[in-house]
Amino acid sequence: MSLWTANEAAAATGGRAQGEWTATGVSIDTRTIQPGDLFVALKDARDGHEFVAQALDKGAAAALVSRIPEGVDPTAPLLVVPDVLVALEALGRAGRKRMAGKVIAVTGSVGKTSTKDMARVALTGQGRIHAAEASYNNHWGVPLTLARMPQDTDFAIIEIGMNHPGEIAPLSRLARPHVAMITTVAAAHLEAFGAIEGIAREKGSIFEGLEPIGHAIIPEDLPVTQILRDCADDAGALVMGFGRDGQAKLVQAKPEDGAIRCRARIGGETIDFTLQTTGAHFAMNAVGVLAALAAAGADLREAAKRLGDWLPPKGRGAVEDLAGLRLIDDSYNANPTSLSAGLATLAGLQGGRRVAILGDMLELGEGEIAMHRGMADDPAMAQVDLVHSAGPRMRYLHDALPPTRRGIWAESATDLAGRLADLVAPGDIVLVKGSKSSKISTVVDALRKAAQTPAPDTKE
Repeated sequence: MSLWTANEAAAATGGRAQGEWTATGVSIDTRTIQPGDLFVALKDARDGHEFVAQALDKGAAAALVSRIPEGVDPTAPLLVVPDVLVALEALGRAGRKRMAGKVIAVTGSVGKTSTKDMARVALTGQGRIHAAEASYNNHWGVPLTLARMPQDTDFAIIEIGMNHPGEIAPLSRLARPHVAMITTVAAAHLEAFGAIEGIAREKGSIFEGLEPIGHAIIPEDLPVTQILRDCADDAGALVMGFGRDGQAKLVQAKPEDGAIRCRARIGGETIDFTLQTTGAHFAMNAVGVLAALAAAGADLREAAKRLGDWLPPKGRGAVEDLAGLRLIDDSYNANPTSLSAGLATLAGLQGGRRVAILGDMLELGEGEIAMHRGMADDPAMAQVDLVHSAGPRMRYLHDALPPTRRGIWAESATDLAGRLADLVAPGDIVLVKGSKSSKISTVVDALRKAAQTPAPDTKE
């Protein structure tokens, strides 16, 4: 199916198209490019112009460039523009403009990707669904997702993230969502904001891009909920709170055979659904998802049924059985809020000894030492039998734990993974969690290798 013709792409970007070509997709990576894709030569760690010839050799319909790269035929199918990233934004803007369906945008300190995937699965059977791949939520990920969006899309789910102030609002204005959901506000990227209130205001800026009479779905139970509500009010949005209170309320979340049986009230309607996970925080986000989908005009009861097909993404809390033990792989990211949720999941599982293997939580700013140390007082920690840890920040948690709960501390995750036999035993229930850059996933890899078990087949 045609996504962009040469003339359409040139009109959208103001560029100069060479040749008559039709693109069926858009790609920024020659490793995964498909025949018919428009290759976008972005500049990151390396300049994408270096890979244009390779992209064309692999069957790319054309390449979006700011110059004709060395070694490429001057008459090759190209779209030449002054600035590739600006042109990608323009292509995304045009993709959004021609789409007549509903757009749902998701942001939050924790749970953006899993919530986006949850919404995508819940919408199955309700038309043509388009969603961001993986964690494509930044200044190139959002326009890329919009540029890839088929014109006849009925529902689009756009993930929007940030690292620094001022990043969310422009991406939301690009996506122009009908519904915007904030999963939660936590101490993530705190060093760039100084205080949790600053993070809340940045998250709340997602409402600046809402279409007229748009819907804001906000967590109801946070100390900064009022800030989010003020941001939504300033944008003229219709507000629905979700959580233990609010118009979208989680009434019950009952663990049962590795799943959670849930009951919620969404706008006065009682809805039952099941999640194939043990993480109670996923149940809370599912209520927000149902509220967002209802606001977008989806069939609420059908969406609730489909939630049972959703699985947590790899590295984000999926529970799997290895040879002799159960593993909660939550190694993709960490901050105090998500670590607390991970510990609660571990505490809620019945069976053998509960073991937490933790890596440093990064980008927390000046209070990082106190935040690491303070995890020793987390309510769920009382149900954890042993805590192993790696990294200089986790040393403070290690020292704050009582001796009976204090396991091995190592300078790095690699060092910890090398002592696997001392970390776990048959029958253990094991949580592995830390910021991605802490490399705590090397412990997960070591556990799987020891069990000779491949990673579960879930979405990245």
